[in-house]
Amino acid sequence: MVLWVILLCALVSSLLGGLYVLGAFRRRRPNEPPLDKGTIPWLGYLLEFRKDSSEFLKRMQRKHGDVFTVLIGGNYFTFVMDPFCFGSIVKESRSKLDFRTNAIQVVLRVFGYKPIEATRSIVHAASRKHLMGDGLTVLTRATMESFRKLLLFNLSSGEKRMWQEENLFHYCYNIVFRAGYLALYGTEPPRGAGNKEKAAEQDRLHSNQLFQEFRKYDRFFPQLAFALLPPKDKREAEQLKRHFWNMLSMKKVWQKDNISGWLSDQVQLLAENGVPEYMRDRFMFMLLWASQGNTGPTAFWLLLYLLKHPEALKAVRDEVDKVSRESGQEVKAGSPPVTVTRDMLDQTPLLDSALEETLRLVAAPLLVRAVLEDTSLRTSSGTELTLRRGDRVALFPHISVQMNPEIHEEPLKFKYNRFVNPDGTRRDFYRNGKKLKFVNMPWGAGVSTCPGRFFATAEMKLFVFLMLSHFELELVNEEEEIPAIDISRWGFGTMQPVHDVRFRYRPRF
Repeated sequence: MVLWVILLCALVSSLLGGLYVLGAFRRRRPNEPPLDKGTIPWLGYLLEFRKDSSEFLKRMQRKHGDVFTVLIGGNYFTFVMDPFCFGSIVKESRSKLDFRTNAIQVVLRVFGYKPIEATRSIVHAASRKHLMGDGLTVLTRATMESFRKLLLFNLSSGEKRMWQEENLFHYCYNIVFRAGYLALYGTEPPRGAGNKEKAAEQDRLHSNQLFQEFRKYDRFFPQLAFALLPPKDKREAEQLKRHFWNMLSMKKVWQKDNISGWLSDQVQLLAENGVPEYMRDRFMFMLLWASQGNTGPTAFWLLLYLLKHPEALKAVRDEVDKVSRESGQEVKAGSPPVTVTRDMLDQTPLLDSALEETLRLVAAPLLVRAVLEDTSLRTSSGTELTLRRGDRVALFPHISVQMNPEIHEEPLKFKYNRFVNPDGTRRDFYRNGKKLKFVNMPWGAGVSTCPGRFFATAEMKLFVFLMLSHFELELVNEEEEIPAIDISRWGFGTMQPVHDVRFRYRPRF
């Protein structure tokens, strides 16, 4: 009898525990946001969220308002769509709202790297030193040399001004990725006198091979992050992951010349903190995706929007030509390629605005914080809400800010000068008569702001500056619509197109 009682108690405990995990006992408490658990225990709205995160969140916002809590795959997410709340969330102390919990899980799952406590401070210290200020000037110079090697090396080869035809997305992603990779991870050392061009050719060959493998892995990224890869793809992704650990290993990278200080400083600090070499190899892979996973796609969208809007293309091209002339350089027949400096990139308000407008349209990161203790949140209407300990709070600025018609007039349209005043100063934005701080958030915000944003911006601007300076560009089919975005990548930075677009280019002179 006693045995049956024990077994019954164990069964009841297991049943209650299972129901708790499935969310059966979750109830909305006073002052908490509206709660919506969906109809499927534990999964909640996972399938709908993964199918199209943007449409799902729009539907929930219409149903519940600007703040609501939903069950997604066993976790409760409170989505905050009120832009006036963003400041209090991104500035909240890490003892209450911590972005690292979710980031650590994704980094380990996708790159195999297990961060140590000092990882974030190491990355940020190296980024402040090398991706800002004087360090950024040095790295911009190295990136310019990479573009010269990849983009401009055959301009003076004597070939006629023949049109060449390419896929625009592939072309932009390929060139920008390889230029950034060579600037950060180093170049092939010349083997003896007179072998500089052979080393350059080796850089072109090796970087292109690396890009091809990177694209294979990048296609798996959304499903990898959600741990939803089917077995066959999971095996291929694991093989690719090991390939990058090998190709970007300490032993191979240290054989290169011109390794960036940004990279070498971080690796040295990790070693000093006791991180083993195999884990540093994985860290190198993580840095490659972090630095190059979004710049190429963004450059594609920027060039495509310019090509679809001739007045924008002319205005930005006139601006870069003017900057070149004022620097004592001019693109004309027989002249050497333009050398673009950081100072020149700082004199392009229209290009800046066009890039920011592109990011407004296509950058869609999901910013997540773990709620470590009950936290108060005041909405713009004055309502006091409580974020529950153990939940996650999330921002999706693409909907709540970037495509909000109350902030950006005609938000679906590309307006190259949206972010700039006629005098070249940055424009302010308002909602209901109140000035907004957050009107475009492609780089995140607060303590999780992308530390490499200034280098990424310089890299993309440099590519577009050179393309507009040296080449005539046109779409093969000028009537072709701008392609739809791949909705499987919502939440992971810059969106990618569902199909490529053909374009052609030739030297201007």
